[in-house]
Amino acid sequence: MEIKTREDIRKAVQESYGKVARAGGIGSGTTLLTSCCGLTQISSKPRGSNCCGPQGMSVERLSQTLGYTKEDLDSVPDGANMGLGCGNPVAIASLKPGETVVDLGSGGGFDCFLAAGAVGPDGRVIGVDMTPDMLSKARENAEKSELHNVEFRLGEIEHPPVADNTADVIMSNCVINLSPDKLSVYREAFRVLKPGGRLAVSDILATTPLPDGISNDLDLVCSCLGGATTIGDTEQMLRQAGFQDIRIKTRTLSPEIFREWGAGNVEKAVGLLVSAYVEAAKP
Repeated sequence: MEIKTREDIRKAVQESYGKVARAGGIGSGTTLLTSCCGLTQISSKPRGSNCCGPQGMSVERLSQTLGYTKEDLDSVPDGANMGLGCGNPVAIASLKPGETVVDLGSGGGFDCFLAAGAVGPDGRVIGVDMTPDMLSKARENAEKSELHNVEFRLGEIEHPPVADNTADVIMSNCVINLSPDKLSVYREAFRVLKPGGRLAVSDILATTPLPDGISNDLDLVCSCLGGATTIGDTEQMLRQAGFQDIRIKTRTLSPEIFREWGAGNVEKAVGLLVSAYVEAAKP
């Protein structure tokens, strides 16, 4: 489907995330097969098969490929890890006990729970997500975890319901590429951070401007591919927002990963898109 307005993107992303969250409660005869950030299909395989992508890669294997350890995966409640990320922002956040963390696009709460363990009982983690179904899933997972330093709030990452100068660290995992107004996301992240606060983001970026056939394809945008901005444009937006000490580290993703994310033309995607860790600081 071709994109007409920014609202088209917001509605499509919200619907896709909602399907992912609701599928977590489907009866034992079905399992959700997901792309990076969207819904690809519902399978009749038993729930125990733990399938993630259309090629059958398990959620655990996909997560470990993208930077999580087995200890990370074992430490969160069942259902929190939906295989929706493109890296591990907690690994680059250098979290310390007592810090406050805000996770933009927190989904089922996976990264929030990892962060909660790192900041300890004296720290605080706030997850922000615009999808009510996903928020309900995250809160359910929080109840399972019995962690009292985590909360989840309904809101768009362009307008997070968090006060100025709240966070020591802002994280996000494969979500900013979904936003139709990325500059607003970075400006709001800057607002929410305390002076000296840190940005730790995992995302999909483009090595060159994407052709219209990809950037205007709503399905590819919802799969975390069509909305990717270039590395240079990302750095420019961060500077416009006020950030300093910007570091962007990229890595090429394998064709297997792109197939899991539902990229029909894998060869084209491999040549244009990379996984990136984006770090920056508020003066």
